[in-house]
Amino acid sequence: MKYLVFWCLALSLADFILMGVDKRRARRGVWRVPEKCFFVLAILGGAPGAVLGMWTFRHKTRHWYFRYGLPAILVLQAAAVWLIFRGGK
Repeated sequence: MKYLVFWCLALSLADFILMGVDKRRARRGVWRVPEKCFFVLAILGGAPGAVLGMWTFRHKTRHWYFRYGLPAILVLQAAAVWLIFRGGK
């Protein structure tokens, strides 16, 4: 269990940092982080960091697939965790 929490925290931190890095690179007009990378990290457990980074840095909020896709992944993951722990009782 603690490894799963560590895994999600690490991926969330990575996705959060990538949002900030990509926002900075967008302002400078240099090479950007591929959008696919944000979604892969989010699906693997970093959705909280992706959503938090998106709103903190106000980055990718105009793209519908980020605005709705990342929160949807977060909700689905939260529901899965809730069902897993609820089922154990």
